[in-house]
Amino acid sequence: MKNGFSEEHRKYLARGKRKLALVWVLRIGILALLLGIWEAVTELGWVDPFLTSSPSRICKTIASLYLDGSLFYHIGVTLLETIVGFVIAVVLGCIVALALWWSDTLKRVLEPYIVVLNALPKIALGPLIIIWFGTGSEAIVFMTVLVGIIVATLHMLTAFMETDNNKVLLLRSMGASKLQILKKLVIPSSLPAFISMLKVNVGMAWIGSIMGEYIVSRAGLGYLIVYGGQVFKLDLVMSATCILCVLAAGMYFLVVLLEKLIVKDAKS
Repeated sequence: MKNGFSEEHRKYLARGKRKLALVWVLRIGILALLLGIWEAVTELGWVDPFLTSSPSRICKTIASLYLDGSLFYHIGVTLLETIVGFVIAVVLGCIVALALWWSDTLKRVLEPYIVVLNALPKIALGPLIIIWFGTGSEAIVFMTVLVGIIVATLHMLTAFMETDNNKVLLLRSMGASKLQILKKLVIPSSLPAFISMLKVNVGMAWIGSIMGEYIVSRAGLGYLIVYGGQVFKLDLVMSATCILCVLAAGMYFLVVLLEKLIVKDAKS
């Protein structure tokens, strides 16, 4: 025994670390290969870089945005709108799901409306959102909330309803109130579904904020994409899109980190 671990356990941990390292090497290798092919086909003239841009042109565009002081401004605008909309959508979605779980009558009354709202193309509400909220960030945040809240509600309601009924009956037989069942059983058993909902809603939040910036914006990454398309600056379009990919990935990995912390706390 060394450091409290057996030889077999240490070998198992070492194999896990090697597998994780291999995964990261393959991930980075695939990305580097794709970027290399992209750069090569544009440099060789096989495709027109005006239409597809290239990694080197994207780097130059991002550098020019940084030098003129607009890069972090646009990133900050979109990031703030996305995070605020994401948080509001998650909080309100969980509250609505709890209310529907608490009252079966309310659930039966509102569930069809929720399903219809989920199927409704949110972009169709664009003109109304502009009239209601104007042309500022409020409209974009509302669009982000609108896209994410139904997803959060449906995910969490399903998780609450799928709580082990035998355990619920056991707690009831022991005299537990509905609030105690919620706190001691339903919410803890729904944590995996909550993390899954967060992962899904990360993507929905970015969709909502960029969709909102497509409709009405004076700044942000969505604004750069729209402006770049209008004036045929496709390097700007691709640069803003690549930045969006990085930000979305970063936000997703923060959720993954939260998942690891929750799992660690649950085990300890």
